[in-house]
Amino acid sequence: MNEQTLSMRLEHVAAHVPAGARLADIGSDHGYLPVALMRRGAITAAVAGEVAETPFRSAERTVRENDLDQWITVRRADGLAAIEPRDGITAISICGMGGETIRDILDNGKARLNGQERLILQPNGGEQPLRQWLMENAYQILVEEVLRENRFDYEIIVAERTGPVTYTAEELYFGPLQMQARSPAFLDKWQRLLRQKQKTLAQFTRARQAVPMEKAQDIARQARWISELLA
Repeated sequence: MNEQTLSMRLEHVAAHVPAGARLADIGSDHGYLPVALMRRGAITAAVAGEVAETPFRSAERTVRENDLDQWITVRRADGLAAIEPRDGITAISICGMGGETIRDILDNGKARLNGQERLILQPNGGEQPLRQWLMENAYQILVEEVLRENRFDYEIIVAERTGPVTYTAEELYFGPLQMQARSPAFLDKWQRLLRQKQKTLAQFTRARQAVPMEKAQDIARQARWISELLA
C-alpha cells in the first residue's frame, strides 16, 4: 500500500469523502489517504494529524515527496487537536483503531467539531460504543459497510449531525443500516462471531465457577441476538 495504491479498506473510506472536501485525517499514519485523494483531485485541502513521532515523520515525508506541502498540512497533535478553525474542515476520517478509541477522540475533541463535518469512521472492533456516542451526540448514521480484507472484518460508519436520533440496543450492536441491508459480508461476519460466542459459552459451562454470571449472561444475550438476526 502507498499513496498511489490504497488498501481495499482505505479505498472504501476514500469513496465516502465528499468531492471537494477539506479533510482532516486523524491518525494519518503515512498520510496515504489525504495524499491519494489530493493526487486524484478529489479534495481541495487536508490536515494529516498524528500523535506519534515516527508516523508523523512518515506523513511529512509522503506529503513532501508528492509536492503537496501547499495543500496538505501535517500536524503532530493528539486527536482532534490537529484541527484549527482556519482549516475550514468539512470531513473527518478516523481509521484503523478501536471503536472506543475513536469515540474518545471525538468526545475529547468535541469543542473542535462545528457539527457541519461528515465523519468517516473505520473502527477495528468496538462499533457498538462508537454508535452509542454518535446517537448521544445527534449524529445520524448515513452509510454502513462491512468488508473483509486479509482475514479481518472491517466496518465503515459514515455519520453527520442531523439532530436527535434514536437507535435500539440491537441497532447499536449490529448497525441500523447493516441490519436492513444484510449484505453477504455482514452475514458472514456474524456467522463467524456466533461460532465464537457459542464456543466461549461452552468453555464457560465447563468452568462455571470461574466466570462472573453477568459476563456469561451478556455473551448469551449477544449469541441470542445473532441467532435471531441470522434466522
